[in-house]
Amino acid sequence: MRSYRLLILLGILSTFLLSGCWPHQAGPTEVGVRTVKLGILKKKGVDPNYYAPGKTYFFLPIINGWNTFDVKLQTVEMTFDAKRGDLRSRDDLLFKTIDGNDISLDVIIQYRIDPPKAPYILQNVAVNDILLRQNIVRAVARSRPRDIFGELPTEGFYIADQRQAKAEKAKDALNEILGPYGVIVERVSTKDYRFNPAYQQAIEDRKVAEQLAEKNKSQAKAAQEEYRRKVADAQGLVNTRIAAADGEFEKSRIQADAYFQQQKSISQAITAEGVADAKGIKAMNEALGGTGGEILVKLRIAEALKGKKIYLLPMSEGGINLKTTDINDLLRVYGLQGMAKRSPAKP
Repeated sequence: MRSYRLLILLGILSTFLLSGCWPHQAGPTEVGVRTVKLGILKKKGVDPNYYAPGKTYFFLPIINGWNTFDVKLQTVEMTFDAKRGDLRSRDDLLFKTIDGNDISLDVIIQYRIDPPKAPYILQNVAVNDILLRQNIVRAVARSRPRDIFGELPTEGFYIADQRQAKAEKAKDALNEILGPYGVIVERVSTKDYRFNPAYQQAIEDRKVAEQLAEKNKSQAKAAQEEYRRKVADAQGLVNTRIAAADGEFEKSRIQADAYFQQQKSISQAITAEGVADAKGIKAMNEALGGTGGEILVKLRIAEALKGKKIYLLPMSEGGINLKTTDINDLLRVYGLQGMAKRSPAKP
């Protein structure tokens, strides 16, 4: 009875083996690597082609091996805190700065497997993700970054840009080492760092003092700038007043020049008019000095006597002596006599 069951089991197993229906699955983020253990239909050894994620493949069992590698982004966290990171113990990097001080540094490495190199990893590096992580990635990640971060001076760790620059350098160095093994490092970053407590306190105290000094310098600089601003404002006010005074002076000068020019023009006009009048009088005098002048005088006398009464006085040798005669009395006498002649006789 037992032999009969064994024969049936062997028959089923043989049928299954000959049918080639043994499933081999690769997860959504896994690549598969096939190993031919018995070179009957295919060359013995690791298949150089990898199998894409998320599919199921069928190979004959026993004579074929199947391994998978996770190709998603993975993280190695090496920290001081025993409750975090890869190991449940202190795992941060311990080294010395370039100026000789002890320091511990938390470092995070993010990496992934290069899918085409999965067959190489299986054949030459590690048979699974855990061994690859422990024996290769962690071993290199705990060694080379120490040297690179150790190039910083003690105070360099207080400057984020300097730490980041060293992290980029560490990433390049890890890729140079791990790249041939099929591992690509995407990022190296740092978290907390710790010095000797007494020394760290001294550094922090000095930093506080430097910050206070910088604050005082900033305040002093601000006061100087405020003083310069006030001086500039005062200078601007002075310049404005000087400009206003200069403007008033220039305005007065222009007005004075204009008045002077006006008076000068007036005086020149008066002079020219006087000269013209003098020339006219001179010319008239010259004209009156001749025959025409005598005639003109007579004409003016005639015009002056026009309409005037003219009395003829008897002039004889024994008559009136004009030198001794009061002409006014004489005229009054003649006037009264004339009036007597014109007045009518009374009845």
